[in-house]
Amino acid sequence: MADQEDEDLQMALRMSMQSSPSSSPPPEPKRSKPRELFSSPIGKVEETEETEESRSRRMKREILAAAAEKRMMAARLRAAETSPPADRSKSAEVKAALAEKGVMRVERKGGGGGELSEEEANKLFTMVFGGSLSKEILAQWSNQGIRFSPDPETSMGLVQHEGGPCGVLAAIQAFVLKYLLFVTEDLSSLESRKSQGFASRTTFTGESMAPDAFSSLTEETKKRALIKSMGEILFRCGNHKQAVIATLSVLDDKFEGTDGNMDEIIAKALEDISIESPSDVQKFLRINSYVSSGSAFLRLEAMIPVFQSRMGAMLFLFSALLSRGLDAVQADRDDPSLPLVTAPFGHASQEIVNLLLCGQAVANVFDERIDLGGGMFLKGISMNVDVGFLTLLESLNFCKVGQHLKSPKWPIWVVGSESHYTVLFALEPSVQDENEMEARESQIRRAFDNQDQSGGGGFISVEGFHQVLRETNMQLPSDKVKNLCSTGFVVWSEFWQALLDLDKNLGGMKDSSGLMGKKVFDLYHFNGIAKSVPNGNQSASGSDTPVQRPRLTKLKVSVPPRWTPEEYMVDAASTRASGGNGMNENHAGQSVGTEPKPPQHAPLADCIRTRWPRAVCNWAGDPPSIV
Repeated sequence: MADQEDEDLQMALRMSMQSSPSSSPPPEPKRSKPRELFSSPIGKVEETEETEESRSRRMKREILAAAAEKRMMAARLRAAETSPPADRSKSAEVKAALAEKGVMRVERKGGGGGELSEEEANKLFTMVFGGSLSKEILAQWSNQGIRFSPDPETSMGLVQHEGGPCGVLAAIQAFVLKYLLFVTEDLSSLESRKSQGFASRTTFTGESMAPDAFSSLTEETKKRALIKSMGEILFRCGNHKQAVIATLSVLDDKFEGTDGNMDEIIAKALEDISIESPSDVQKFLRINSYVSSGSAFLRLEAMIPVFQSRMGAMLFLFSALLSRGLDAVQADRDDPSLPLVTAPFGHASQEIVNLLLCGQAVANVFDERIDLGGGMFLKGISMNVDVGFLTLLESLNFCKVGQHLKSPKWPIWVVGSESHYTVLFALEPSVQDENEMEARESQIRRAFDNQDQSGGGGFISVEGFHQVLRETNMQLPSDKVKNLCSTGFVVWSEFWQALLDLDKNLGGMKDSSGLMGKKVFDLYHFNGIAKSVPNGNQSASGSDTPVQRPRLTKLKVSVPPRWTPEEYMVDAASTRASGGNGMNENHAGQSVGTEPKPPQHAPLADCIRTRWPRAVCNWAGDPPSIV
C-alpha cells in the first residue's frame, strides 16, 4: 500500500514538472484509491488509523495533480501561440541528430542558434577587455590571425604582427611543438578521429629531429599539429568534457559551395566587421559546443581558414573562455573585477596564459594554493602540465614559479617577460632528467616550499624549518640551526648556503669530487613577433636586405659542476692553464679537451637559470630577445 501511494505521488510530481505540451488532451488528475480498499480485515481501530493517514496523503496528491493540470494547460496555450506542431517536431529531430554526432548547438533566447544572450555577451566582453580599453588595443586583438611563418627556417612557428595577443599565440605554439616534436599520432587509439579521414603522417621525434628539419615540415603536417593543439587546449579548458568553438555570423555560409580562395573570401566578409562592444559580440559571435573530440576536431579542421583570418586570435580566446564557462573563469581568478587583457598595452594576462596551458584561469604560477587565513586563499597551479612556463619576473624576485610549470611533461616552456610571451624548447626530453644532486636539490626545495606561506617570498617559520630537516633527513650542526633560526624565521638563501657547506653524506649538497651535477644540452628559443633580420642576400648596393620574420635561436646550456658560476669559471681557467682535461672529460656532449666558452648574458639566460640554477648560456649571433 505504501509503495502504491509513493508511486502515485511520484506520478503527480512528474506531471507538475512537465513542460512539453502533448498532442492529446491533458490527463485527468490521478485520484486516491477508494478508502475501502485500504480497510483492514483485522479490526476497527486499525481501519480508523489507516483512514486518517490516507486522507492526508490523498489531499497532498490531489493538490499536486491539480497544479500539474494547470501548468500543462498553460504550456499548451503558450505553444499554440508561438509555433506549430510540425516545427516543434522538426526542431526535435535536428537536436537528436546533432546529439548523435556529439554536437550541441547552443540555442539562446530570441531564436538565434548559437548566439549569446545580451547578459552573456556583456559578461564576456567586459571580462576580456573591461570598460575603457582603447580602440588601438581592440584593433590589435582584431588583426591577429593564427598563421605559420612563411620563412623556411621558422616555418614551424606562429608569426605575430600585432602586439597584445602574444600570450594566446605562445600557448598554442607550445602545444604545436609538442605534437611536432614528441607526440606520435596513434590512430589505432583514436577511433573518433579515424572517421575524419586523417592520413597517417611522419612525426618528428626528439631523437631524430635536426635543427634544419623545420624547413622540411609539410603544410599538412603543421595543419594537423595546429588542429590537435587547439582541440586539446579547448577540451582542457572544458575540463575534458566539452569544447566550445566560436565563429562569426558573417562566415556561417562561407564554407560550402566555394571554389575561390578561402582567405580572400573570408577577408572580404570581414571588411566591415569589428568587435568593439558587447553588442558587437552578441551581433556577430556564434558558438557551438562539442562533447565528442572527433566532431570538435572535424569542426576545427573546417574552421582553420577562420582562425587564420585577422579575427583568429580573438575567436580562439573567446572559445577557450566559453569552454571553461564564464562563471568558472571568474571563480578561478583572485580578482575578477580586472580585465583579462591588461592596460595600457593590451597584453594577455597571466590568467589567460594559465587557462590555455592548464585549463584554469588562475592568476598565480606557484604550486597549489596559499592560505591567507580567514577562509581566503591565493590560487595557483594544482596539476601537472604538458607544457610549462618560465618568467623573467622570477629572476627579479617578483614571483615564484612552482614545480608544476617548471617541470612539465615535455621540455617546452612559454617564457614571459614584462611585455611579451615567447617559447623555449628542447629536442631531447632528457634535458629534464635529474642527476643525483639535482634530485636532492629538488627534494629539499619542495619540502621548503611546502612550508612557505609567504607566496614564494622564500622564508618559513622555525617550526616549518624543523619539519624540513626531518623530511629530508638533514643533519645540520646545532650551531648552524641556531644561527639560521635566530630571527624567528628561516630564509631560503641562507639555508641554501648552509647546505652547500654541508657534506652530502650528512644530507647536504657539498660534493668534494666535483663530478656531480654536470650537464650540457641545447635549447631553442622562438620569438614569433616579426622583426627585421638580414636575409643573407647581397643587394646591388652590396648590403644585406632586411626581411620581416620571427627569430629562432639555438642556445648551448652548461650546468657547471661547481655550485656557483664563479667556481665554474675558476675551474675552467685552471684547466686551460694546466693544459689538462679536468672537468671537461665528464661533460656530456663535449669532446675531451674542449674549452668552455665564456658565458653570454641576456634576459633569457636569467629565465633559464630559474629552471637550471647556475646555468651558463652561449649562442651565435644576436642575443635572443624575449620582448
